[in-house]
Amino acid sequence: MRRCFAEYFRVLKPGRWMTVVFSNSSNGVWRAIQEAMGVAGFVVADVRTLDKQQGSYRQVTSSAVKQDLVISAYKPSEALEKKFVLGTTTEETAWAFVREHLSNVPKFVGRATEGEVISERTPQMLHDRMVAYHVQHGVGVPIGGPLFFAGLAQRFAERDGMYFLPEQVADYDRRRASVSEVKQLSLFVVDEASAIQWLRRELTSRPRSAQELTPVFMRELQSWAKHEQTIELRNLLRDNFLEYDGVPPVPSQIHRYLSTNFKELRNLSKEDVELIAKAKGRWYVPDPNKALDLEKLREKTLLREFEDYKTSKAKKLKLFRTESVRVGFKAAYDAKDYATIVSVAQKLPESVLQEDEKLLMYYDVASMRVGE
Repeated sequence: MRRCFAEYFRVLKPGRWMTVVFSNSSNGVWRAIQEAMGVAGFVVADVRTLDKQQGSYRQVTSSAVKQDLVISAYKPSEALEKKFVLGTTTEETAWAFVREHLSNVPKFVGRATEGEVISERTPQMLHDRMVAYHVQHGVGVPIGGPLFFAGLAQRFAERDGMYFLPEQVADYDRRRASVSEVKQLSLFVVDEASAIQWLRRELTSRPRSAQELTPVFMRELQSWAKHEQTIELRNLLRDNFLEYDGVPPVPSQIHRYLSTNFKELRNLSKEDVELIAKAKGRWYVPDPNKALDLEKLREKTLLREFEDYKTSKAKKLKLFRTESVRVGFKAAYDAKDYATIVSVAQKLPESVLQEDEKLLMYYDVASMRVGE
């Protein structure tokens, strides 16, 4: 499949598209298909399900998946490719990729009275696509998560949790006015990364105390992966978010939530005693500068754990922290230590490696670099 995609990439003109219709019940196969597209040079811009009404023989007579996936990917423009041919990157190469990607992603998806959040326009997906594009071109990633998310807000227009180019906003607003609501993406908490995403979504809309979060969070853990080391809620909050300690002024995010949802707290200043009392103990999403400091501290902890996996004598790791492996793979990639990526990858369960898009990306690149 990789050779097929490479040939399609060769014959297509820059800016042209390829669509693959594909059906398989294995997440590992889907990850492999997507990784093969990326290695060939394509960028995935849209994934939909296709109900053909009439299934194939296997779909009708067995428990095979009843619907197909439709994966649309584009060949980047020559202008973008030239920025990466030089082999060095800056923050501008990251934003050049984001601008091109946003220009290719659908602007609006919906039916009847309901719109949908387009995953390719969400902050986390834009970040992941940007990182993947750099890694698959064999160059360093020039910007970290917190700075990237802050840069998105500065450079692009935000609507319903999605980002748009300035010239796309009017069209989205017009079509958004034709539906009554926008359906949010389902988010399953299966590991540390998805737990952080879930907490970010919850705290952005409603800053609250750990006591309030605990029962809701515990309910979300039903799908937690068996191989994934359990992380306590208090540790996730401490490492990724901030708790208001009661020292004025009240953070803007908490002030906005309280003044909007409690009539008695409207029009109060951020230093009002009653507002402070209501705000104290609530966790909230930090601003980019503080988030960067938290991210650096968290990465140090994750890298220490990765060192344990690296030096472990066990042939296979049965219980581990996937975020530690992801951060460790990124650090090893930046240091051009491809052998470490390959050796630790061989200790992971095959299903984990094949079904995790980020791990598979680093492993594939590292394997090619060490000649395996």
